[in-house]
Amino acid sequence: MSLPAEGEPRLLRSLRAAAAAAAHAASLGLPAGVAALARPGSSLFSWHPLLMALAVSGGRRGRARGAPQGPAEPPSLPPPRRSPPQFSLLLTQALLVFSPEASPLRSLSRKAKVRAHWALQVLALLCALLGLALVAYHKELQGKGHFHTWHGRAGLLAVLYASGQSLGGLLLLYPKLARGWPPGKLRLYHATAGLVGYLLGCASLVLGMCSLWFTAAVSGAAWYLAVLCPLLSSLVVMNQVSNAYLYRKRSQH
Repeated sequence: MSLPAEGEPRLLRSLRAAAAAAAHAASLGLPAGVAALARPGSSLFSWHPLLMALAVSGGRRGRARGAPQGPAEPPSLPPPRRSPPQFSLLLTQALLVFSPEASPLRSLSRKAKVRAHWALQVLALLCALLGLALVAYHKELQGKGHFHTWHGRAGLLAVLYASGQSLGGLLLLYPKLARGWPPGKLRLYHATAGLVGYLLGCASLVLGMCSLWFTAAVSGAAWYLAVLCPLLSSLVVMNQVSNAYLYRKRSQH
């Protein structure tokens, strides 16, 4: 997707490759941590964090290991906050497919990369929609309100935005649907809009990590490490998109 600038210093290329590799590691490590904490299958809600982690990334949600079945907090504390969708695993991998430094499909054709991007994007959206439906059903059973927190609203907006972005991607997957639109402009619009959606998902993750419940469960160096993951992934994706389109546009003038 992005093409390294001609004559670019080797150190800069190495740093970019290292950052992309770190983004891969973050997108794989966070869902593993979420699965260990949420223990999928222990309750209806326990599937929500795992599905969201697979779709995007995981803030540490759900009951901590070894916690009792009832509410983990004293009555004086607010109930656990449901972290919203956080874009890391499937969605991050769908974007890094086009990375010239860290794509696992570098040896394949662009057409194959586009198909892989499309498949990962669809899987991410399905996981996010199912995770959103489960937490909504869980709250309905408990008689709780929906999307009363900023990160809950941001998460809902991120899922809706991702749904619209995926529909827009059909115009590139099936060019006959976009009659009269130059493919180059469509790719630019799709990449830019996708970056906005990805940043929105990462913002919802950071908001979830700032909730009282999350800061009570994760603190110290572990909290900073968790926050670093979406920030690093955001920087890597922003750099990838800007190199692919903004630099190329400047070099043409």
